[in-house]
Amino acid sequence: MNFLRGVMGGQSAGPQHTEAETIQKLCDRVASSTLLDDRRNAVRALKSLSKKYRLEVGIQAMDHLIRVLQTDRSDSEIIGYALDTLYNIISNDEEEEVEENSTRQSEDLGSQFTEIFIKQQENVTLLLSLLEEFDFHVRWPGVKLLTSLLKQLGPQVQQIILVSPMGVSRLMDLLADSREVIRNDGVLLLQALTRSNGAIQKIVAFENAFERLLDIITEEGNSDGGIVVEDCLLLLQNLLKNNNSNQNFFKEGSYIQRMKPWFEVGDENSGWSAQKVTNLHLMLQLVRVLVSPTNPPGATSSCQKAMFQCGLLQQLCTILMATGVPADILTETINTVSEVIRGCQVNQDYFASVNAPSNPPRPAIVVLLMSMVNERQPFVLRCAVLYCFQCFLYKNQKGQGEIVSTLLPSTIDATGNSVSAGQLLCGGLFSTDSLSNWCAAVALAHALQENATQKEQLLRVQLATSIGNPPVSLLQQCTNILSQGSKIQTRVGLLMLLCTWLSNCPIAVTHFLHNSANVPFLTGQIAENLGEEEQLVQGLCALLLGISIYFNDNSLESYMKEKLKQLIEKRIGKENFIEKLGFISKHELYSRASQKPQPNFPSPEYMIFDHEFTKLVKELEGVITKAIYKSSEEDKKEEEVKKTLEQHDNIVTHYKNMIREQDLQLEELRQQVSTLKCQNEQLQTAVTQQVSQIQQHKDQYNLLKIQLGKDNQHQGSYSEGAQMNGIQPEEISRLREEIEELKRNRELLQSQLTEKDSVIENLKSSQTSGTNEQSAAIASARDFEEVAELKQELATLKSQLNSQSVEITKLQTEKQELLQKTEAFAKSAEIQGESETVIATKTTDVEGRLSALLQETKELKNEIKALSEERTAIKEQLDSSNSTIAILQTEKDKLELEITDSKKEQDDLLVLLADQDQKILSLKNKLKDLGHPVEEEDELESGDQEDEDDESEDPGKDLDHI
Repeated sequence: MNFLRGVMGGQSAGPQHTEAETIQKLCDRVASSTLLDDRRNAVRALKSLSKKYRLEVGIQAMDHLIRVLQTDRSDSEIIGYALDTLYNIISNDEEEEVEENSTRQSEDLGSQFTEIFIKQQENVTLLLSLLEEFDFHVRWPGVKLLTSLLKQLGPQVQQIILVSPMGVSRLMDLLADSREVIRNDGVLLLQALTRSNGAIQKIVAFENAFERLLDIITEEGNSDGGIVVEDCLLLLQNLLKNNNSNQNFFKEGSYIQRMKPWFEVGDENSGWSAQKVTNLHLMLQLVRVLVSPTNPPGATSSCQKAMFQCGLLQQLCTILMATGVPADILTETINTVSEVIRGCQVNQDYFASVNAPSNPPRPAIVVLLMSMVNERQPFVLRCAVLYCFQCFLYKNQKGQGEIVSTLLPSTIDATGNSVSAGQLLCGGLFSTDSLSNWCAAVALAHALQENATQKEQLLRVQLATSIGNPPVSLLQQCTNILSQGSKIQTRVGLLMLLCTWLSNCPIAVTHFLHNSANVPFLTGQIAENLGEEEQLVQGLCALLLGISIYFNDNSLESYMKEKLKQLIEKRIGKENFIEKLGFISKHELYSRASQKPQPNFPSPEYMIFDHEFTKLVKELEGVITKAIYKSSEEDKKEEEVKKTLEQHDNIVTHYKNMIREQDLQLEELRQQVSTLKCQNEQLQTAVTQQVSQIQQHKDQYNLLKIQLGKDNQHQGSYSEGAQMNGIQPEEISRLREEIEELKRNRELLQSQLTEKDSVIENLKSSQTSGTNEQSAAIASARDFEEVAELKQELATLKSQLNSQSVEITKLQTEKQELLQKTEAFAKSAEIQGESETVIATKTTDVEGRLSALLQETKELKNEIKALSEERTAIKEQLDSSNSTIAILQTEKDKLELEITDSKKEQDDLLVLLADQDQKILSLKNKLKDLGHPVEEEDELESGDQEDEDDESEDPGKDLDHI
């Protein structure tokens, strides 16, 4: 500061020392001083002058300050002073109150200095590199300076940061700074950085921004937190709004589940600070960003399901039914719940089950409707309730039926203890408040939207007007109120309800025309020359009359289509009628209502059109215009063409259903064939294992035979003794021959089984070679039975082979015991020379053993006999299998003939369908010549039919994959 005093002290010497000269001297000192202390003092002096003399410092010192940032990075203090000075020059934040003109000049000055600074992109890159410094006096002013640059010229600075290597990643590190001041200013910096830039938003999101921001919100106390929570929520909105990629990433990262604790506010009458209200408002808006109707339907639906599964919707409904909630929070909560349930059947069903904590409990829908038809409630709250009701009924035929059912005589509570939704809507429809009339009419129209069943059911509703008078239908009561000349808002609401009710419902049109006063009233309204305020009513009356013509089934002779068109031509004029019809779409509030589903109006006077009604007008305006200009002959031809098309559609639908059923049958057969293949593979594996076991047994048997031959050579004397005691070598050799014969028989059976398996595989391959779906289904069903029989026979043979292998194993074991006994006897015979007494004793033992061996030999003979009988039985089964194979071959030939016949029948069907398609095309051409619009759906459907025919002509492509 001594340096600053020395420089500024010169101002008192004379008037020539101005502020500009002082700043120039400081800039020279910064540029020319070799001592770091002198440069630091000069920069500090410039910092103190930069707020008051912003223009002078900016013009003269900016280049020197940038050079300091480049050359003096080793000294954090001078870097901090330079960054603060640049911030004061560029920023428009001023503590003192100034006039509007000076404020505008200040903003222009900041933009000009920002443009000078970013003209060299290296300056922004230099600033990003300085943010890597951990020193507080460098990082904090650097964050503030970059934030100010983004506020001044956001798009240009964003582009420079985007192309800078690791530019966004460096800024993301600010959220992990342990110093709250830098972290909080880092959030503000990212707010400015991500504004209206989808590319940067994606980079920030994939740099783990969601995780860090949600952690900060949790640390700060969720909705009870301070302004830091608000800044984090604003940044989250920047990242998610209109960014489908980030929304999907947010959902896939399970971050929706972390939003639930935000709304655990309890049921308290206190604790709603202004900051808490702001935070909760932003949290609700963030939920709405994820489920906005403007998002792709798939993304919105997945977010809605996730919110229900994690309990977020339940928590919002708790706030909805809580007491002591501020009005603006309650309104935004209703809007949020509306969009969470819109078009999602699961969420709509849950919302229908929510009850208000009253005695007795009432459904939340009823409580909300009571607020909507209550004129003492705030206007925005009533609009929110209407939006909630519309979203509850959107694509919800079940909910529409429940609402309409509360109006029917069989479901109305006779005791009057409870109020239903239908009674509230009727009460609002006929109240003295025009806004309640409009809201109730629009709500009831949404209960009928795209639901012909409920339009017919609503015709049954009867209203008791006064004591002693007969009841009047709801349709008649609506037309009565119209004719009484009520307020414009009421009449517009009722006309929108009637147009929605009568569209696509000929029965309702007949009921409407049955009252002879309705058509004269409509024609009278349209024909009059009224002021601009009544033009909208005239247009809606023209639309209602046009609907009565277009959807007229000519069941009433006095009000047939042709007679109504003649009436229009005589009393109104076709050109005048079309002009009045165009008043609707030309109204200034029509385009506003057609933009968004939410009824968002600044005041009740602007509440004229409903979003869904604008879509109905757009759909019907053109077809009604064409219907008015059509002649009676064209109408008759059109009716005939429609009937013919309906007949052809029925035929096509029949064949579609038939093909669909055949596809299902074919799929079942494919699954059965795959199952049989798996089972066959398992059986083949088992057979292979048994073959290997048999081979092992053969090898073991050959070894034993070799060993037995050697023993026979060494035991000649013993053999003579054995012959004397009844053991004949011929018997042993004969037993060996029989065993060998049994083994050969087994090999023969094994080869026959292999041939049988190949026959089965040939049958399966012939099964899959069909040329159409019907023949394939028949062949598959028959082959399935035959394969099942063969599989049973295969299992029987397998069990017989197993039993035979067991018998062979047993024989081998007994043979080995015989050899052991023979060897033991030989050893005993070799020591006969020891003593006579010992020899006599051993001879007795040998004789006993020989008798036992003879007994075992007899048992072996019996077992061999049993095996021979089993072999005969197996041969008989093989013969029967061969006959079965011959039968299957004959049936296969029959199936091939049936396949050929089925193919001829299908070719005939294809020719018939082609003729029908040609007829349809000719009829469509006639319709086009008559001026009737041909819908693209018909063409698409016929195209689908041709595709399906093409697929049916070549079913072998699908069967090849079986």
